[in-house]
Amino acid sequence: MAHVALVGASGQAGSRILKELSNRGHSVTAIARHPEKIPALPGVTAKKGDVSDKDGLAGLLKGHDAVVTSVHFTASDPTKLIAAVRGSGAKRYLVVGGAGSLEVAPGKRLVDQPEFPAAYKAEATKGAEFLVLLKSQKDLDWTFLSPSALFVAGERTGKFRLGKDALLSNAKGSSISFEDYAVALVDEIEKPAHARQRFTVGY
Repeated sequence: MAHVALVGASGQAGSRILKELSNRGHSVTAIARHPEKIPALPGVTAKKGDVSDKDGLAGLLKGHDAVVTSVHFTASDPTKLIAAVRGSGAKRYLVVGGAGSLEVAPGKRLVDQPEFPAAYKAEATKGAEFLVLLKSQKDLDWTFLSPSALFVAGERTGKFRLGKDALLSNAKGSSISFEDYAVALVDEIEKPAHARQRFTVGY
C-alpha cells in the first residue's frame, strides 16, 4: 500500500484515478478546491487545497510516498507545483499530462499541426512547457503520463498500449478512456518503470 496525495481529485481524470487507487487498497489524500465534491471511498481522506498556494500545498503533501497532480495547465503554475512537491519531501511526482507534446512524426508535435483544435491549443502548449520544465529538474523523481488525443469517459477495460513520445493510434483514431488511463497511472505508482520520463497510453 502506498500513501498517495492526489491534487485535482474531483476532476474528470482525477476522480477516476482516485477510484482506481481506492479500489487497489492505497491510502489517498484527495485534494481539491471543493473537497465536498470528492466521493467517500475506502482509504480516502478529502482535503481542501489551492494549487496557487505553494506553501499550503506543500504542507498537505507531506508524509506521502507519491504525489499526483491532475489539474488544468492553464489554471496552475508548474513552478509552484514542483516547488510544493520538493517542499513536501515526497519521493515521487506523477503528472497527468497532455497529448499536445506527443509526436505525430519525428520532431513534429501534435499541438503544432494545422488541424489541432484552436480551443485546446493554450492548454496543450502549457502542458508541453510543463514537460520541458520537468526534464530540467536534476534531482526530482518525476513521471509525465500523456493520454492519447481523445481523452474521454468510457470503460475500464485494462487493455491498452503504452508508448514513449509518439502519439498512439489505431484504425479508430487516437483515444484512451479516463478509466484506463487511471489503470496505467496507478500501475506506474505500484511498479515504477518510467522514472524521469514521459510515456503515453492509448488503444
